Amino acid sequence: MGRALKVEDSLSYKLIDDKDVFMLISTVREGVKYAMFQNIADKSPFSTTEWSNFLHLSERTFQRYKKEKRKFDPLHSEKILEITLVYNKGIEVFGDKSNFDAWLEAKNVALGSIRPKELLDSTFGIGLLRDELTRIEHGVLA
Repeated sequence: MGRALKVEDSLSYKLIDDKDVFMLISTVREGVKYAMFQNIADKSPFSTTEWSNFLHLSERTFQRYKKEKRKFDPLHSEKILEITLVYNKGIEVFGDKSNFDAWLEAKNVALGSIRPKELLDSTFGIGLLRDELTRIEHGVLA
């Protein structure tokens, strides 16, 4: 179908065209390698505990993936890529990583008075964050 993502590839909604969508699909089907996940995790503000909560995996499973240099299954791979895309979108919208990281930590009235990062454990929550970031980007704050 297409080539899978490489560790050095960066993800952004702006850059996704049909070819890139097939690359994402290939990556999900093949599974995200632990090295790629580690690269993503190192650039994010999320701890291993938070990643394990987002992906519904135990920390022990993460340790095993790291030790065995395993690939994540397609469901976990897709979630890793979705979180990465929304995180990169947030940095783009806020113009600064630290500003976006602070927004993720602050309770948000528009999101039901919860911290935005609490929504990263489901695809519906990730979609809600993506929609909220689009509203902020376009100045629609209501």
